[in-house]
Amino acid sequence: MALAPAHSLRPSREDLKSIIERALEEARSRGASQAEAAVSQNTGLSVGVRLGEVETLEHQRDRSMGITVYFGQRKGSASTADFSPEAVEATVAKACSIARFTAEDGYAGLADAALMARSQPDLDLDHPWDLSAERAIEIAKACESAALKFDARINNSEGASVNTHRGLHVYGNTHGFVGGYPTTSHTVSCVVLAGTGEDMQRDYWYSTSRDWRDLEDAEAIGRESARRTMARLGPRKLTTRRAPVLFVPEMARSLIGHFTAAIRGSSQYRQSSFLLNAAGQQVFPKGFSIAERPHIPKAMGSAPFDEEGVATRERELVSDGVLTGYILSSYSARRLGLKTTGNAGGAHNLVVAPNTPGGAEALLEQLGEGLLVTELMGQGVNAVTGDYSRGAAGFWVERGMLQYPVAEITIAGNLRDMLKDIVAAGDDVDARGGIRVGSILLKEMTIAGE
Repeated sequence: MALAPAHSLRPSREDLKSIIERALEEARSRGASQAEAAVSQNTGLSVGVRLGEVETLEHQRDRSMGITVYFGQRKGSASTADFSPEAVEATVAKACSIARFTAEDGYAGLADAALMARSQPDLDLDHPWDLSAERAIEIAKACESAALKFDARINNSEGASVNTHRGLHVYGNTHGFVGGYPTTSHTVSCVVLAGTGEDMQRDYWYSTSRDWRDLEDAEAIGRESARRTMARLGPRKLTTRRAPVLFVPEMARSLIGHFTAAIRGSSQYRQSSFLLNAAGQQVFPKGFSIAERPHIPKAMGSAPFDEEGVATRERELVSDGVLTGYILSSYSARRLGLKTTGNAGGAHNLVVAPNTPGGAEALLEQLGEGLLVTELMGQGVNAVTGDYSRGAAGFWVERGMLQYPVAEITIAGNLRDMLKDIVAAGDDVDARGGIRVGSILLKEMTIAGE
């Protein structure tokens, strides 16, 4: 018997809006001065195949409602997965009960009513994939098979997977705002191993998109995972030294991620950031810029409004190397005496402007002799001091060309210095996440090896 596609039942946006309106009205009737509610419904299919056999097959269907009420500046929250009128009423009652026992917080409350997203652009984020489990298994098997056939030395696999998810999130508050929109995300990935004995290496590749028609071909993903794995065979160790370091786009994203974590409002008001009070300061070199672009069609980080209903907007977060502001929700903004930037829930599509044409190849030539980092391991980053020390693997470069793979090394520095020491950003931009960045070349880091 055929299994139903993951998205065979389409959730109703109007139904979710009516649940929110019911919850908000119940909160008002119980004396809440303000209230906000969010309802979500998600469906999905995940398939995993290893060595030609199905290892995992999961259908997901879940839903939830969360309500937050304010009695003055006392706050209470509760949630439920039951959308019946009785359950919604009981959940609101629980939130109201909690609020009466919490301490007053002078910064609590909804975002300003004037900031609500009164118009919501269609960002083309919803592309359901009518994918049966049988077809998902076929795609995963084809992906892994292409990897295993790539070279005789590809002799094991951690598997190939196919994932498709669709969600509908609706938010509303007592300012009269109610908004919601559906989103989809689809991913195909593969991880394989090569070599024997102590020289066993693994690597991966993946493709992810809002629109399943934009995914890379499954067999091409498998072959790329195999190619990357083969390139890592026979790694050498390095002696400890200082040298230029080039991060490929997937690794450069984490570097920019550490920066964004440091300028979140919560990190600022808690004074737990290596970029404390850095707004207006030269954080990156001149000529370097990062923009927030929340309305890119089909992009993974796009959103018409944030988690408080505040309209998202374009802005230049870093201009000519200078930090122009922070990533703020209404709460963190009040703590800092500032205004929300429409970033409750995080930033929306941070775009690092390339300043060097040609991508990684051009940057390798600019690097000359140094390290190309293709993998990072461990969590050795101190968000308060900026001290950075992580395990790494990649390739040693001489005369702008890859010489041999390297492993069992550590790269170290301080993030504040690392950001200022960025020499170039390539145009080989990886658009698979909420941070869009190409390869990034750093002037110098400590490489600890033998």
